[in-house]
Amino acid sequence: MERKRISRWLLAAAILIPLAGYCALTVFPAYDHVVKGPAEHFYIVSLISVLAVVISTVVGIAGSRLRNIKIICLSLAYSSLALIFAVHGLSTPGFLLHASHLPGLSSQLSVLIAAFWIWVSSLPGDDAIIRRISRHPNIWLVLWPLGVFLLAVSALIDPGWSEALDLNKRPAVWIAAGLTIALNLVAMYRYWQSYRYSRFPLQAAIVLGSGWMIGAQWMMATGTQWHASWWLYHFLQLGSMLAVLGGLFKQYVEGVPIAQTVKALFTATPRERIEASLSPSIKQMIAETEARDPYTAGHNFRVATYALQLGEEMGLPPEHLSALAQGCIVHDLGKIRLPDAILNKPGKLTPEERRIIETHPVIGYDMCKRVGFMPEELQIIRSHHERWDGNGYPDRLKGEDIPLLARIAAVADVYDALTSTRAYRKAWSPEEALAFLREQKGKQFDPSCVDAWVNVCKREADRRSPAGEPESFSSPRLSET
Repeated sequence: MERKRISRWLLAAAILIPLAGYCALTVFPAYDHVVKGPAEHFYIVSLISVLAVVISTVVGIAGSRLRNIKIICLSLAYSSLALIFAVHGLSTPGFLLHASHLPGLSSQLSVLIAAFWIWVSSLPGDDAIIRRISRHPNIWLVLWPLGVFLLAVSALIDPGWSEALDLNKRPAVWIAAGLTIALNLVAMYRYWQSYRYSRFPLQAAIVLGSGWMIGAQWMMATGTQWHASWWLYHFLQLGSMLAVLGGLFKQYVEGVPIAQTVKALFTATPRERIEASLSPSIKQMIAETEARDPYTAGHNFRVATYALQLGEEMGLPPEHLSALAQGCIVHDLGKIRLPDAILNKPGKLTPEERRIIETHPVIGYDMCKRVGFMPEELQIIRSHHERWDGNGYPDRLKGEDIPLLARIAAVADVYDALTSTRAYRKAWSPEEALAFLREQKGKQFDPSCVDAWVNVCKREADRRSPAGEPESFSSPRLSET
């Protein structure tokens, strides 16, 4: 099923209508009624913050289990927003604390720090900042919210220590507002460009959520406390969180059975997560890729399964096995952008056609680095056609300069390609394919990877292939394709 496109005009209208309503209230102050309710403010803001903390925690766990760096950064953004915004509610003047600058400071900091993490989430997967966070994502998910929580508690216990950081006065308020708006605008642009490319619902939702956060920031900086126009920004911040959560639900949960959703979050083995951890959007892109080339239906799944067995034989840790599963399942995603006439050509390719075919790793890499894949998966996508002797593509890497996971994927990819019927030749027997791999040790393939795969095949020689006949995303059973 084709992914539905959300019009930029619809998004623009959804972002601008609340801002237009705010401007109308400020232009016609007779309608901008004063609604002074410290208790109501306390309960509304505090409840929103508590719910957002819980939701952000669940999203962070999902991001970690799904190995999606963008979801992890979004969790950090909205947990920061929620924790600091809770200070805004708890410091409501005349309710728990005396009047101070803390409510204004906390509201400004909540959107500024959230905007920073949303901006980080918009960076491509090969950016230096993303690579550093990806090394220890679970540590970030624990220590960052904990640090923000401790600072929030400290500010509530002794509001005086934060007097030096007063963002309520000019020009500080405008500097903070300008930085928040700039970070959100950059994030909106990047996510919109990514959405135009992949049509993922989460990307459109972030554009909407960031747009509402910009509106909230403007209202915060220019509004008058307790007026109806001032209350509006609280609801925009809530709307921003709900928009992103809605995008997450639509992209990763909608249409997926509850059992599979739970399995994606809590299954212990990477083998089970090959299907369970992939979003419907990614599965759809895989199915579209396979539909373009009926001879490779099921190829992605088989390569992922072979690579997992090879990785297990080589003693890789669980996080690398997870990266193998997800990287291999989308390793040929770039073929979705290649012409059908070249992709399914039965005869020998011309040099120009070969050059076009060899662009698919970079195309897939560029697609996947925009949707949250970790650096390890990106290495597989880009480098699975590199050769041990340096004569591969696209970067002509050599020997151990080729990432290990890509070297493993290369063996799994070629083994499946040789043992599958293609448009230009019949399938080889497993024995013939293994003979080819041995012949290419130290030339095309890492010798240690070939030796490990030979060991796997020896143990399961009674089966056609070590992995059996797994299902394809584009057909019910491989045997039916």
